[in-house]
Amino acid sequence: MPLFGNEDVKAAVADRTPEASAEPRRSSMSAFLDSDIFHSFLRSKVTVAAALGTATLFLLALLAPWISPHDPFDLATLSIMDARVPPVWMEYADPRFLLGTDDQGRDLLSGIFYGMRISLIVGFCSVIAAAVLGISLGLVAGYMGGRVDAVIMRIADIQLTFPAILIALLVDGAARGIFGGIDREVFSFWILIFSLALSFWVQYARTVRGSTMVEKNKEYVQAARVIGIPSVIIMVRHILPNVTGPVLVIATINLALAIVTEATLSFLGVGMPPTQPSLGTLISIGNDFLYSGEWWIAIFPGLALALLVLNVNLLGDWLRDALNPKLR
Repeated sequence: MPLFGNEDVKAAVADRTPEASAEPRRSSMSAFLDSDIFHSFLRSKVTVAAALGTATLFLLALLAPWISPHDPFDLATLSIMDARVPPVWMEYADPRFLLGTDDQGRDLLSGIFYGMRISLIVGFCSVIAAAVLGISLGLVAGYMGGRVDAVIMRIADIQLTFPAILIALLVDGAARGIFGGIDREVFSFWILIFSLALSFWVQYARTVRGSTMVEKNKEYVQAARVIGIPSVIIMVRHILPNVTGPVLVIATINLALAIVTEATLSFLGVGMPPTQPSLGTLISIGNDFLYSGEWWIAIFPGLALALLVLNVNLLGDWLRDALNPKLR
């Protein structure tokens, strides 16, 4: 006699699937507005300010081609005679350049908008790639167990002994050695994303593995096995939706970390090239003129980077507390 009846098994599985929320009485938006998370967000003035600041910076980066006073990538509009012009409130300033110019005559305000755009794209792409790799390996390790789990986790343990920047430097150096003849300006973007993703996947894998080991012993997973649902579908449709909470927190915090790491690599000269400057590249360029009086070339991109990372980190801290009932 089977342990579960077919109808009971299907009901047990359906109760835990995302599409089986049998309360579609209210819309998703109204449910969110009435949720504890939204009220927790409104109660925290710091979080609201961080959200507004993040949204503003994201919009400035997104709309850079339309709102920037100048195009820093258009060489036909640049003049070496405009190099190292100070901000408008200083002597010998030019009203065309609000925050001054760099050593190539590029408008610094426009460069910050475009540089922030590149930094955010690199950060988002690397976080998505790291999340996909880490979540996949974490699900497989936690669900399969045994030797598969041991191999994946030992690889993760070995990688944790290397700093993220060192891994990124190793990947960049290996890519230059293997593809020595490629155009660096074309492939540096993808090499940078790959190196950052390879640096951050371990946190996702370890977190998802732990949550999967808890979820796979619950009744809805056992019921899915009894009725013959393939393991891949069980992991993707039933277990994955129940382990995404911690992943969202990690992704938010890792976005800020990826932006800082990209800026560090660009500052060291192995990130984005000077012709496609990110915030780190702009800071690296300005560093050469920091002690010669042209402080604005490094200070303003540095302030933009600090504001961006601070706002994203504050949102990540709030999201961590909001999704953990023990901290509320």
